[in-house]
Amino acid sequence: MSDQSLSETALVLFSGGQDSTTCLSWALRRFARVEMLGFSYGQRHAIELECRDRLLSGLKSLRPDWAAKLGESHTLEIPTLAEISDTALTRDVAIAMGENGLPNTFVPGRNLVFLTFAAALAYRRGIRHIIGGMCETDYSGYPDCRDETIKALQSALNLGMAKNFELHTPLMWLDKASTWKLAYELGGAGLVDLIREHSHTCYLGERGAQHDWGYGCGECPACALRAKGWREYVGNASLRGA
Repeated sequence: MSDQSLSETALVLFSGGQDSTTCLSWALRRFARVEMLGFSYGQRHAIELECRDRLLSGLKSLRPDWAAKLGESHTLEIPTLAEISDTALTRDVAIAMGENGLPNTFVPGRNLVFLTFAAALAYRRGIRHIIGGMCETDYSGYPDCRDETIKALQSALNLGMAKNFELHTPLMWLDKASTWKLAYELGGAGLVDLIREHSHTCYLGERGAQHDWGYGCGECPACALRAKGWREYVGNASLRGA
């Protein structure tokens, strides 16, 4: 990250989840202005998009300097992604492992589509830095979350649009416990509590039951991963900076 970045604008893929909220906070520490982009693609957990306003309000209250940096929040409708997919994130089916060795929560091409649309929006708005919460340390084996994939896509976008985009993935090598730790380092206990209370992770869109790590069904892979990371975070004094 260059000193020039401190005077530039970034575009964050902001879904309303734990990872994207942490990435948004990461960007607010590093860039002069930050815009956000979410996608409505027919996901079962579309309730995540409704969480964004509460998270943004919380971030503004938490850090007035961040409030001054927050720019426009965009939402793009791409229902075609669900129409051509047959997955547990876009259909009312049980979550299971597929014959190809990937969980059926994998939406083929989703991150490729997201980042391509983000680059197109960034092109129009004169933004060079694009930030996503992709991670290949604690993930479900999605091939479009791999560092190799993101680097290849960055090259393709720069060639195809004759631009110099930088795709940042600050969580790429972090497990979920370390992601909780990063949130604490960025915004203290206030940010951790905001993420626990108002971000959404559950694949089933469940927000009825509240757990110590947040709301969710508590059983789907996304909830299980978030809960495991939280237990490791609170159980490890060094992670909490204690």
